[in-house]
Order: sequence, then C-alpha cells, then structure tokens
Amino acid sequence: TARTMPGGTTRADHDRFTEFLRESVKEDWNKIVEHPFTDALAAGTIGQDAMRTYLIQDHRFLDNFVVLLASMVAHAPSLKDRIPGCQFLALITGKENTYFERSLEALGVSEEESKAAPMQECTQGFLDLMMEASSSGKLHKMLSVLVVAEWSYLSWGTRVSGSRAKDLPFWCGEWIDLHCGDYFESVIGYLRGLLDAEGRRMTEEEASEAQDMFSRAVRLEVSFFDHAWALHK
Repeated sequence: TARTMPGGTTRADHDRFTEFLRESVKEDWNKIVEHPFTDALAAGTIGQDAMRTYLIQDHRFLDNFVVLLASMVAHAPSLKDRIPGCQFLALITGKENTYFERSLEALGVSEEESKAAPMQECTQGFLDLMMEASSSGKLHKMLSVLVVAEWSYLSWGTRVSGSRAKDLPFWCGEWIDLHCGDYFESVIGYLRGLLDAEGRRMTEEEASEAQDMFSRAVRLEVSFFDHAWALHK
C-alpha cells in the first residue's frame, strides 16, 4: 500500500518525492520558514543573548553534519553525484565554519564559554539524528535529514533576503547570505534531485523510513528556533 499523508494523498500523487515529504509536514515546515526568529534576524533586531545561544548551539552541529554529508557522498551512486557534495563540504568546513568563529568572537563568546554552555535538548536530538542517519548505511535516510537541514534554511533565507535591513551586523547578514542565492539553490537542487531519484526506486518500507527521518528533522528544526526565540522575548 502507498504511504498516505494526513491529508489523504500518497507519494504517487506528487511528481517529486521531496515535495511529498514536505507536504506531509507542511504545518511544521511553515513554522521554520516563517519563524519570527528569522524576521528578527533580517531586521537586525534579534537580541544578542538569543543570537549567542543560537550560534553556540548551531556550531555544535557542524562536526556531525560534516560526517553526515561525507557519508552521503560516499554512498552516492556515481562520481557525478559525489562532486557537488564534495564542493559543498568545502564551503561548510571553510566559509561557514569561519563565520561561526568570527561571529562568536564578535559577540564576546570565548571558546571556553562556547564549550561550557549547556547542551540543549533539541541540539542533542539533532546531533543524534544526524549520527543515526550517517551510520545507517542507507542513502535515503542520510538525504532525508540533509534535505530538511538545507532546504528549510534556503526557504527562510530566500523569504527574508529581499526585506532585510540595511547595515545589518555581519553575524545577521552573512548568515542570511549563506542560506540564499544561486549557489545555495544549486545545492538544494542537487540534494533534492538525489532524494527524488531514490524515491523513484525505493520500497514502501524505505519511503516510510525516509518520511520518518524527514518529519523528525523538521520537528527538531522548529524546536531549535523556538528555543533561541524564547531567549529573545
């Protein structure tokens, strides 16, 4: 039997498997894309305490994310399918990592303070989910988590990029820049394309596994923004 969404449609009703996955968690997905944290980020009004906590926690994802992305690259079907992932790895371990280091320093967070900050439950949850996916040996599980992490950020980044305030602090402006624009759109096109291709040949059991990973990742992303936003308010 085909996997059915809450609205009654199945993946057979969608041209792309990734569209089916997003539609299956539409309400929570929209909470990420339209989160007030992202509006405050684009307005430059986000409180520094909230931003510090957000960046400390988000920087902790980087190592597990690199493992997940590298695992996906290793399990991709061909060299052609690996190259864009390798290029994205270079950005994550280069430009994005140094963004975190520069931003935390500018916000007055020492390396010791960053390490000593308590681990939030949603952070640990996402770390665990990434390791579960990367150690599964299953490409569809890895891609499901990666697609949420990157596509949801492209979605909010693109939404706020046109209305952002002038003269934003770099820790706001550059974070938006990293998550919109032609190159980042091409990364999401690449990741979605791989998962869509997997979707065309996967069993119902595999589709169910992908949907489970996708929905768990989305819920954790919502919790992550909610936690940082609570500190702002």
